[in-house]
Amino acid sequence: MPPDVFKDWSAQVLARVESALSDWVPDSAPAGLGDAMRYGVLDGGKRLRALLVQAAAEAAGACATPAGAEAALRAACAVELIHAYSLVHDDMPCMDNDVLRRGKPTVHVQFGEAQAMLAGDAMQALAFEVLTPDAGEGAGVAPALQARLCRLLARASGQAGMAGGQAIDLASVGQSLDEATLRDMHQRKTGALLRASVQMGAACGGLAPDSSAWQALTDYGHAMGLAFQIVDDVLDTTQGSEVLGKTAGKDADANKPTYVSLLGLQGARDEAAGLLQQSLAALARSGLSTQATAALAALAERIVHRDH
Repeated sequence: MPPDVFKDWSAQVLARVESALSDWVPDSAPAGLGDAMRYGVLDGGKRLRALLVQAAAEAAGACATPAGAEAALRAACAVELIHAYSLVHDDMPCMDNDVLRRGKPTVHVQFGEAQAMLAGDAMQALAFEVLTPDAGEGAGVAPALQARLCRLLARASGQAGMAGGQAIDLASVGQSLDEATLRDMHQRKTGALLRASVQMGAACGGLAPDSSAWQALTDYGHAMGLAFQIVDDVLDTTQGSEVLGKTAGKDADANKPTYVSLLGLQGARDEAAGLLQQSLAALARSGLSTQATAALAALAERIVHRDH
């Protein structure tokens, strides 16, 4: 996909997602909770997970029908709500104790720890509410698909995914991890939600879990989930906070194991490059046309070659 085409495509997707999130994240939640929720999720971040949902949905043909397009939009927003909740909680003093996120003070700095905890809890719950609309509100999304999307997102969020990865991360401070353990941690903490984003988009297109296309897209998401974290480790070493929009060098300062500390800077870059090739090979064997998977291929290139 040419850069200008990708730029237009992503801008359109992001506009739809931002508008929907603004509609679905209420400012009317009591006692200022809505303000904290909106602060944590709106107007910030790469929205990479939403883009992966949309790209996979288009590859699987979901957007050919109004119901499929609506399911993809809801899935994209739900994933972003889960991601935002995880960041709010991860930034708190009991976790990573960070004060900067997306170029602005973290939610607990802006609203206090108790309100940040509640905002994260509320966004997590809202994600599943968005995926299960009442009759007459998103009635085109079949109940079976709603259930499938909820299961994919829940599994990526819990002990098998983000929560489990964060537990390993917190338990690993100051320890020397081998590559297999570090990989397992990152595949859970970061990779699981990125992989689920691809799978949720594919599910919106009706791909069966036992199909070759589903397995290929899952392999793509698996490779990209790990590559994203490796590149994050590289950028944490090579870029400043003003570029990243978050505190640079915090993992090294906290004595946390990273791919750079394990493999060295060039070794980490080589590992990310290898995962890029794995992801593109997965798309090639999916049985889907290169036109259908063009956005996924472009996203893979941008994930690995990004500078922030």
